[in-house]
Amino acid sequence: MASSTPVIEQNTIHPIALDKRHGTGLYLFTIWFGSNIMVLTIVTGALATTLFKLPFVPAVIALVIGNLVGTIFMALHAAQGPRLGVPQMVQTRGQFGSLGSVIVVAIVVLMYVGYLASNIVLGGQSLHAVFPSIGITPGIVAISIVSVIAAIFGYDVIHNYSKYMSVLAGLALVLCFVWMIGVTGLPHNFLSIGAFSWPNFLGAISVAALWQLSYAPYVSDYTRYMPAETGAVPAFWATYWGTVLGSTFPMILGAMVGLVVGGGDVVGGLAHAAGSVAWLVIGIFTITICCSNAINIYCGVLAAITLVQTFIDRWHPLVGARLAFSLGVLVVAMAIAIVGQANFLANYMNFIFLLLYVLVPWTAINLVDYYLVHHGQYDVPSFLRADGGIYGRVNIAAVACYLGGILVEVPFMSTALYTGPIANKLGGADISWIVGLLVVSPVYYFVSRGRAGRIAAPAAEAA
Repeated sequence: MASSTPVIEQNTIHPIALDKRHGTGLYLFTIWFGSNIMVLTIVTGALATTLFKLPFVPAVIALVIGNLVGTIFMALHAAQGPRLGVPQMVQTRGQFGSLGSVIVVAIVVLMYVGYLASNIVLGGQSLHAVFPSIGITPGIVAISIVSVIAAIFGYDVIHNYSKYMSVLAGLALVLCFVWMIGVTGLPHNFLSIGAFSWPNFLGAISVAALWQLSYAPYVSDYTRYMPAETGAVPAFWATYWGTVLGSTFPMILGAMVGLVVGGGDVVGGLAHAAGSVAWLVIGIFTITICCSNAINIYCGVLAAITLVQTFIDRWHPLVGARLAFSLGVLVVAMAIAIVGQANFLANYMNFIFLLLYVLVPWTAINLVDYYLVHHGQYDVPSFLRADGGIYGRVNIAAVACYLGGILVEVPFMSTALYTGPIANKLGGADISWIVGLLVVSPVYYFVSRGRAGRIAAPAAEAA
């Protein structure tokens, strides 16, 4: 059982012993529900009406579809933590090999740093919006310090933090809706603002789906302490509904704010819409940002340690390593946040679409391998060996499928920097993530069956 007194977590990337396992489905629901009710989620939802210029009703439909569909693939990872007891990026070695996984792990580290920097910027801007005497840069520093404290304490403190934020942030979100609709009021032409187009509708779906797909590398990190007998079905549904509900409603609020401010400052618009309770609402959402930041730091550190341990397999990192890596990840993210705060929205859009292209093939490979190829049976000690154990140093088939999946997406890409020929014919609609999932999943399944047969016996014996 977990201690009721907060203590600093000692474990990092090595398997969690069975006698240290604890937690229930509520653990999973609250960490995803509470950590998603924050300003960055609201800003992401606002893209449906500010960037894609959709009217309110189509924007809501697009956001709901994107969240419902994208979270399926994210939540399917929840069963891996209780079964294997290791972080998500360590488990990735079972598909790609010890060295083959390096490219994926390195990309995921950059993802964590990018989301952390985005959250820090919005935290600083939020504080400045309701407390003008606090500059954005000092706000960034303050948010960063609070965030890293929870990350240093680790798994149980972050879970408990999210549990309380689920209640507090949920109430603040309800207050925001009530105040914006009933007190501040919406424009008389609210429902007629914007213009529908299929490319923009698909674009809004993609943004919401990516928000969920980008959580896939996080999931096992927060289920690996769960009892080994935790069922795949309850783990899936607790993760699924926690994430869907925690993301969809803030995004709908963002779509509302986006229509009110047009292409203006969403954070400032939220503060204006909240009126006299803005200090309370923004304050709570800022605390939630610190919770989300702690999650990003914690996962980023596990991924960074995994990357280094690939080349130093005898290293058994504990709390000292986690502390040092936490500070390193935080400093890098703070530097990015301070430098990039002026062009935040443009940088953020480019960042999330980049994630879309590189994470989808990995998600497809990881899920197909776990559920359809190996059926959850892996030799966990092999994950931590320099030679990859029974999984080898490089699984050429997995790496080829991953890189091929990215190439398949290229004609369907639609960004400010590049629009593929098929996306151009579709009016700029970006459906690359759908194509990536549909192509990579069956291809990897068929090319990996031979390898799976060769390692099935030792993997089953170890499991």
